[in-house]
Amino acid sequence: MARHLITSALPYINGIKHLGNMVGSMLPADVYSRYLRQRGHDVLYICATDEHGTPAELAAKEQGLPVAEFCGQAHDAQKAVYDGFGLAFDHFGRSSSAQNAELTQHFARRLNENGFIEERAIRQVYSPADGRFLPDRYVEGTCPHCGYDKARGDQCENCTRVLDPTDLINPRSAISGSTDLEVRETKHLFLLQSKLQVEVEEWIARTAGEWPQLASSIARKWLTEGLHDRAITRDLDWGVPVPADTWPELAAEGKVFYVWFDAPIEYIGSTKEWSDQNPADRDWKSWWYEADDVRYTQFMAKDNVPFHSVMFPATEMGVREPWKKVDYLKSFNWLTYYGGKFSTSQKRGIFTDAALEILPADYWRYFLIANAPESDDSSFTWEHFSATVNKDLADTLGNFVNRVLSFSRKRFGDDVPSGKEAGEAEAKLGTEIATLLAEYEAQMEALQFRKAASALRALWSAGNSYLEEKAPWLEIKTDPEAAALTLRTAMNLIHLYAVVSEPFIPASSKAMRGAFALADDTATWVTAEQAKALDTVPAGTAFTVPPVLFAIIPVVDVVSYRARWGGAP
Repeated sequence: MARHLITSALPYINGIKHLGNMVGSMLPADVYSRYLRQRGHDVLYICATDEHGTPAELAAKEQGLPVAEFCGQAHDAQKAVYDGFGLAFDHFGRSSSAQNAELTQHFARRLNENGFIEERAIRQVYSPADGRFLPDRYVEGTCPHCGYDKARGDQCENCTRVLDPTDLINPRSAISGSTDLEVRETKHLFLLQSKLQVEVEEWIARTAGEWPQLASSIARKWLTEGLHDRAITRDLDWGVPVPADTWPELAAEGKVFYVWFDAPIEYIGSTKEWSDQNPADRDWKSWWYEADDVRYTQFMAKDNVPFHSVMFPATEMGVREPWKKVDYLKSFNWLTYYGGKFSTSQKRGIFTDAALEILPADYWRYFLIANAPESDDSSFTWEHFSATVNKDLADTLGNFVNRVLSFSRKRFGDDVPSGKEAGEAEAKLGTEIATLLAEYEAQMEALQFRKAASALRALWSAGNSYLEEKAPWLEIKTDPEAAALTLRTAMNLIHLYAVVSEPFIPASSKAMRGAFALADDTATWVTAEQAKALDTVPAGTAFTVPPVLFAIIPVVDVVSYRARWGGAP
């Protein structure tokens, strides 16, 4: 059985992330990780905060903090939100760690030894007003490709094209806003990606065939346009230092590695952080080095695809060491807010910390995965969110659990009733549940999250259909034993739902499972035979009625939320 290594794109350190960041990487990675663990696989889910680069320095400056202190506080704040969302990382590290610095410098040295790094004199933007060279993100201006007037010097977030600061129209300093910029000569290290073009093309041809079309098309587009040699160092105070034993002159000038060079290496660095916490029982290198038994799956939004599908694999190839490369790259489009962008500055859109303040995590987890932007962009609206929660969670699942347990307790007491032997209706239900469960499993294995959510919803709906067909509230009047059978069967469905819904709604699943006082409830999944039999919770098992799992979101709250966080762009 393969071991599964899972990483989600590193959230950047400067601020709490919005719902689009959550559904574009970390949440689906968590859902998939939880599912694989439940199916008995050996899983390692790794993530970290991406802490280097100019935005970290700028954000720290705005708050009047040393950048290291700012990043430490921001890391803890982000981790608290992700804990609130129930993200079950095996380790959530930091790209500023000593482990990442060590590995980044190792990669750079090896690339240099193999002829894939070259020191070049370049002309770079210099700001007399700031008294310094300006790294790419310290320069802002208009994108020459799409006309977006807030493009950064490394990439246009509107059209996702990679840029150099000198490409921008009407450039200005992100520090002072000065437009009095000069271009002066300085030296930097370049990764000679052009020399690795053929190797990357051959690897993509072998690997990307099973990737989502979004990921494979972006990778092939980059290769068609040709891999260009790119600078991998910057003039910053904060970052992984260029090693003095290899580049003494650049080290003396204080050059650090470009954040997009060291950030992907942090996947390995974070794994080493995890291992170093308990080295006797954890071997980080077995997950990354000569790891032929590992299946590596990455999760990210489409703007991160070029770096992970082309640039990082090229780096791994260039070191001429057997580092593990991605097997499957799951990419996502954008989640928009009423069709427009989330915006911190304009206070448009719900961000993850605020989301948890108003409603439990499972509401958000289910909605986001059920509407994941897989094939195209999807739009968050409060109306759509409340309708989904009210119909699928509160009505279909939550109401089923509550009315079954409450009715049974009222009529038969605090133990699962016995009643008749299962009959034709129960056999039919069991076959249907087994079929629906197989569909759910197939979609989860295929990483088709919207379809998996639809299959899970169909499982919940099957229980309601059974309950409506049998109508125990009517059976109890003429045949109490038949009513008892119906309720016992429905309780077994509740337990089944608790097990298989856990990847989507872990807290609610725990509450459903905890309703039954089973002596040895160690099941991690449900087999087809168990689904057909529906006898995991036997008669006589004590149960309790849990608090309401999902509350209806009233219209008045929807109006209030929209007024608070904005509506149409």
